[in-house]
Amino acid sequence: MEDKLKIIILAAGKGTRMKSDEPKALAILKGKPFLKHILDTIKELDQRIKPIIVIGYKKERIKEVLGNNYIYALQKEQLGTGHAVMSARKTANEKPHEIVLVLSTDQPVISKQTLENIIATHLETRATITLGTAIVPDYEDWRIALYSHFGRIVRDTNGKVKKLVEFKNTTDEEKTIKEVNPAIYAFDAKWLWNNIDKIEMNPVRNEYLFTDIINIAFAQNKNIEAVPITNLLEALQPNSQEELAILEKLIQ
Repeated sequence: MEDKLKIIILAAGKGTRMKSDEPKALAILKGKPFLKHILDTIKELDQRIKPIIVIGYKKERIKEVLGNNYIYALQKEQLGTGHAVMSARKTANEKPHEIVLVLSTDQPVISKQTLENIIATHLETRATITLGTAIVPDYEDWRIALYSHFGRIVRDTNGKVKKLVEFKNTTDEEKTIKEVNPAIYAFDAKWLWNNIDKIEMNPVRNEYLFTDIINIAFAQNKNIEAVPITNLLEALQPNSQEELAILEKLIQ
C-alpha cells in the first residue's frame, strides 16, 4: 500500500480557541498530542507509510515533540487548508503515487478501520474523490458541536453525492441533513495535483479553502464517493478546551 499511497496531515494551524500558545497539533487528548494519535493510527494501518506533515505555526515545537524521523512540509503563510495541501505538493511528488489521503490534525480519534474503508472504496470504485462522512442521528447533547462545524453532504435520488454545502451557505432545509463532512478525503493523485491550483482565494476569508476542490470535481462531473464512518466520535474535532473535555469524557 505504501508505494501507492501518500498521506498528508494538515498540522500548521494555531488552534487559537484552545487558549494555548502551542500549535493545535500538540493539544493533548488522553495524555498524548492530537498529532501523535493520528500518527499511531497510520502506523497501525501500515508501518511502512511515512506521512507528510504540513507544519507552519511554531514548526520547531512540533519537530521538538515528534523528532526528525518524519517527513515535514512547510506552509510558510497561514493561507488556509487549500494552501496547506499546495505546500505539500513538491514533497509528495518526490515519489510516484496513485492516491492522496488528506487528514487534519484535529482528528485524533480517527480509526484504522475508517482509513481502510475509505481507501478500499476509493480503489474499488476508481473514484476521483472519496469522502469520509458522518451520519448524525440528531443535533442534540454533545452532537450539537457537529451542527455548525461541518458542511452537509447532499445526495440525489439514487443516493449518489450531488454536492457538498458549507454550513454558512446551507438553506434551512439543508441544515436538517444528517450526513456531514468531517474533512477526511482520498483523491486520485494525478487529478488532485492537476487541479489544486484552480482553487481561488476566498475574498471574505483571504484563504484558499480546500473544500473548494470538491466543487471543482463536481463541476467536472467526476465520480465522487462517500463512505460513512462507523463511529460518530471520530468526527469530533475539538476547537476549544470545552469541546476537548467533552471528547475526553466520551471516549473513557
